[in-house]
Amino acid sequence: MTKDQLLLNIREGRKLSTAEQLRLTVLLSVPAILAQVSGILMFYIDDAMVGSLGAQASASIGLVATSLWLFWSIISCVATGFSVQVAHRIGANDLPGARSVFRQSLLTAMVLAGVTMLAGALIAGPLPHWLGGGPDIAPDASVYFLIFVLGAPVAMLDMLACAMLRCAGNMKIPSMASIVMCVLDVGFNFITIFPTRTLTLLGVTFTMPGLGLGVPGAAVGTILAEAVVGIYVTWYAVSRSKELRLLGEQGRFVPERQVLQKAGDIAGPIFLQRVLMNAAQITITIIVAPLGAVAIAANALGITAESLCYMPGYGIGEAATTLVGQSVGAKRWRLTERFAWMTTLLGIGVMTLMGVVMYVAAPLMMATLSPDHAVRALGTECLRIEAWAEPMFAASIVAMSVFVGAGDTRKPAFMNLVSMWLVRVTLAALLATRYGLQGVWFAMAVELTFRGLIFLIRMKWGRWMKND
Repeated sequence: MTKDQLLLNIREGRKLSTAEQLRLTVLLSVPAILAQVSGILMFYIDDAMVGSLGAQASASIGLVATSLWLFWSIISCVATGFSVQVAHRIGANDLPGARSVFRQSLLTAMVLAGVTMLAGALIAGPLPHWLGGGPDIAPDASVYFLIFVLGAPVAMLDMLACAMLRCAGNMKIPSMASIVMCVLDVGFNFITIFPTRTLTLLGVTFTMPGLGLGVPGAAVGTILAEAVVGIYVTWYAVSRSKELRLLGEQGRFVPERQVLQKAGDIAGPIFLQRVLMNAAQITITIIVAPLGAVAIAANALGITAESLCYMPGYGIGEAATTLVGQSVGAKRWRLTERFAWMTTLLGIGVMTLMGVVMYVAAPLMMATLSPDHAVRALGTECLRIEAWAEPMFAASIVAMSVFVGAGDTRKPAFMNLVSMWLVRVTLAALLATRYGLQGVWFAMAVELTFRGLIFLIRMKWGRWMKND
C-alpha cells in the first residue's frame, strides 16, 4: 500500500495495522531526514569553506549564528502556525478548507518577512559589538548577518511552502528541494567566497572564476540557492499539489480572524520559546566570547558538526507533526497516541546510533571544518561530551513535534524555557570560568538529558491531545 493510500486511510477512519503504521512512519521520516541532513550539510559546507580562510573567519560566522537562528525562528513559526491547521483540515478531509488556510498564509508570511528583514538590517551594524566581538571579526560578522536577513522573504517562501507540503503528506518535494539547495549552495559558494584561481582536477588544469568575497560570500551563496529553491517549491505547492493547489480557484488572501487567531495560538508560544531559547544561546555565546577566537570558532563549528547527528531527529519530528496532525484532524485519538510513541522511539533509536558515530568520528568531523589544530582539538573534546546526550535530545525533539502536531504548544514551550535557562545557562556560567568551553558543553549535555526526560513524562501522563 502506498503512502498516499495509508494517509487516506487515516482521513477516512479505516484501520491501520501496526505494520502499516510503522511503514507510514518510515515512508514519511526517510525523506524528511534526507531533507534535514542535506540542509545542515549546506551550513556544514559553508563553515568548511569559510574555515579554510582561518579561525577568525569561522569566528565571524559563529559570533552571529545564534542571532540568525532568532530571526529565522520568526519565519519558521509563521510556517508552523498555518501548516498545522492545514494538517488538521486535511485529516478531517476538508481539502477546500486546507487550501483556504494556505492561501491566507501567503500574505501574512510576506508581511512578517518584510518586518523581519527591516529589523535585522537596522541592528546588523552594532550586533557583533553587542555580542562581545572584537574589531578583528566584527566587520565580516556584520555584513554576513545583513546579507542573510535581506534574504528573509525568499527564506519565508521556502519554509512556508515546504511546511505546507509536508503537512499534506508530501515529503518528497521538500526533500528533493533541500538536496538541490545544498548542491546549488556549494556551486555558488565556490564562486562567491573565493577569488578567481587555477585548479587542477583529474589532471586537467582550468581557471575557476570567483568574486573573492570571503565570509560575506558564504551568505550570498546560501541566499541565492534558497531563492532558486524557494520560488520552485512555492510554485509547486500552488500549482501542482493535489491537496494545496490554488491556481484556478477563487479565495481571499487576507486572513480571517479565526485562522489568524489559531495560527497565533499555535505559533505564539513556539515563537516566544524560540526567542527566549535563542536569547539563551546568545547568552551562552557571550559566555564563550571571553574565552577567545579559538573557543568561539570551536563552539560554532562544533555546533555545526553536532547538527549532522541531530538533524535526523528533526526529520522524524516533521513526520510526527504530519501523522499526529492528520490523526487529530480525523479525531482518531488512539492512532494519535500510537504515532506519537512510534515516532519518538524511532527518533531515540536513530539518534543513539548517531551519537555513537559522533563520538568515534569527532576528530574527522572537526578536521573537515577547520585547518586550525587548536580549534579541531577543542571541538573534538566538546563533541565527545555532547554525544552522551543524543538519545534524550531525540526524545525532546520528536516529542515537541508531536505536541505541535496536536496543537499543544504552551506547556511544552514553558518546559523548554525552564530547562534551557535554569539548567543550561546557569551551569554554563558556573563552569565556563573554571573548565572553559568543555564546561559549557557539559552543561549542554546535562540540560538536553533533563529536557528529554521531562518531555517523555509529559507525553506519557500529560493531557496534550486535549490541549489542556
